[in-house]
Amino acid sequence: MNRLILVFLLTLLISQTSQAGKTHIKFNLKFGFVKGGEAELIITDTTFNRKPAIHYYFMGKTTGFTNALYGVYDIYESTVDAETHLPLKTIRNVKEGNFERYNETLFYHDIDSINSTRSGWQAVPDDLVDILSVFFYYLNNVSFNDISPGDALVYPTIQAEDITPVTIKYLRDEEVKTNIGKIDCRVIAPIANEGRILKRFNQLRFYISKNDNLPVFLVLNMKIADFKGVLKSITIDGVEACVH
Repeated sequence: MNRLILVFLLTLLISQTSQAGKTHIKFNLKFGFVKGGEAELIITDTTFNRKPAIHYYFMGKTTGFTNALYGVYDIYESTVDAETHLPLKTIRNVKEGNFERYNETLFYHDIDSINSTRSGWQAVPDDLVDILSVFFYYLNNVSFNDISPGDALVYPTIQAEDITPVTIKYLRDEEVKTNIGKIDCRVIAPIANEGRILKRFNQLRFYISKNDNLPVFLVLNMKIADFKGVLKSITIDGVEACVH
């Protein structure tokens, strides 16, 4: 399974960041009709430097035959300010075949700088977000009452060691059939403006339930098959939630 699919699954796993306590979302990852992996996102209220914050933990892994071919186990973490939703600290811990990479990054938005364990200090654009927090930042800073299908916003985003503008586009409204019923959704998509890596995601579509602002479906069109992230379960503070 492509590691970049797992990175942006994250971003598929967009949830209610205002929800107190802990939200836990699980997905099955499928190529066509074949299960190829699992993913989960855990959103927890926390503190950072004694200020309210939100911690996002994303894990994506291959399973079964897909794991034998690719062997992916990726973890991404992002701690963001509870008010601004800008990242304060990120962790990237990826294992993909023989490739392994670990990095921690601290964000200093007051001086437009970051400090990472791999690259040290670096000047960055104003209001920089990371590859995990970009969708949460979008959902917490956009009002769907004020935008229409086709509208898009651009955010400077860091992925691994690279900073690139990423466009989040509101495509359309659509009813999607899931294993828990039909759900009215907004369809949004990331569109990379530059860079070889992120351009692969120009065929991604995320389906977000209108009433609950929760992820219910992902589609990535590939030459060999459609890749799908199918909602398995959502629990809030240990109680299974219903999406409608």
